[in-house]
Amino acid sequence: MTTVPKQEASLVVTMTTIRKAQPLLLYPSCSSLSTYYFPLLLLLLPLSLNSCHFCAITRRRKKGKEIMSSDSGLALPENPIILGFGGAGVDFLAAVPSFPKPDAKIRTTQLKVQGGGNAANALTCAARLGLKPRIISKVANDSPGKAVLDELEADGVDTSFFVVSKEGTSPFSYIIVDSQTKTRTCIFTPGYPPMVPEDLSRANLLSALDGARMVYFDARMPDSALVIAQEAFRQNISILIDAERPREGLNDLLPLADYIVCSEKFPQAWTKASSIPKALVSIILRLPRLKFVIATLGKDGCIMLEKCVDDEDSDLEEMDVDSCLTSLRRRMDDSTAMPTCIASSVTKFRAEGIGSMCGRLYFGTAEKIPPSELIDTTGAGDAFVGAVLYAICANLSPEKMLPFASYVASIKCRALGARSGLPYRTNACLKSFTK
Repeated sequence: MTTVPKQEASLVVTMTTIRKAQPLLLYPSCSSLSTYYFPLLLLLLPLSLNSCHFCAITRRRKKGKEIMSSDSGLALPENPIILGFGGAGVDFLAAVPSFPKPDAKIRTTQLKVQGGGNAANALTCAARLGLKPRIISKVANDSPGKAVLDELEADGVDTSFFVVSKEGTSPFSYIIVDSQTKTRTCIFTPGYPPMVPEDLSRANLLSALDGARMVYFDARMPDSALVIAQEAFRQNISILIDAERPREGLNDLLPLADYIVCSEKFPQAWTKASSIPKALVSIILRLPRLKFVIATLGKDGCIMLEKCVDDEDSDLEEMDVDSCLTSLRRRMDDSTAMPTCIASSVTKFRAEGIGSMCGRLYFGTAEKIPPSELIDTTGAGDAFVGAVLYAICANLSPEKMLPFASYVASIKCRALGARSGLPYRTNACLKSFTK
């Protein structure tokens, strides 16, 4: 048996006996791991546990972290059940003093191995805020795959609808965190075999959707995502899509969306508009079902365009959408370090060469994190999405939702990795954003 060094006393290690008299293996079940275990984990990637089966499975559930009663922390929504579909894997995070030059040899200053994947990260955030997320995704029958499931279960995410392949490898990413520039570089290796629609039976799909308030997609595995989204659409279940960048199959998925949260670059990349505000107008006009679209801007905050019912008899002010955003930025109080939000009145927005629509434009700031506290931005967008999922389920107004989501993301940025810093609903500061 391997002896755990004294300096690793905080590491939770599970010893799993492999069938066919294979030796005992170590796999991580928490987010703290040092360089002592890193080479071992790399060796474990192709190894099979032979302890799962290929199909949507019902796993022995862990109790995980109990959700506190409604009289403590954030309010619990009337229907907290959501379903998410997308990526889930393992992140190998290495913090370095500065990004290495080609052919250089450097040392890490910190190392962590923890669960990753956009959908899994966002749903972990939602679970910690008080929702009851279910996830559909796929891993292989290997040690990292089991660690992915165990970590999600421990955080209260229902993994009963995971597909586990008998063979292959689970998805993983190498992430280099540059401590000098506060940036991260991700090197992603997809899992194999990839998920296909045939992996999910209709019975399991209907079971996963049963009682769900909303379905969230990170836009990966588009063929399977479309099958799930079409069924959610038929059942009139709200759909939120995280559009990080244009992807194969995304154009088929977006028309089903009620809400979109996207990266700073996506709106112009998808619409070819000359500015983000114009691109948001174009997105609203191209997607009639859409209620709002949010573009996250990192340290510069976020912009949200909400569609309103256009009353032809009303005498609405007409305004160029770029000019409106400029006006909102000027009116914003820049003296506060905490996230805030300012909104236009209901306006008929005009985007030259694109068209016009009736709605409200919101500009939200991000928290001004002191440089000494900013550790890692990995998964900040996922944390923002997880907080938006909570906000929609809790019926928060946009004026409350945007600062709340920005603050959740800023808390995450104070720890290495996508999940280590995610707050729990008992965090006293969170409640102040929802009052």
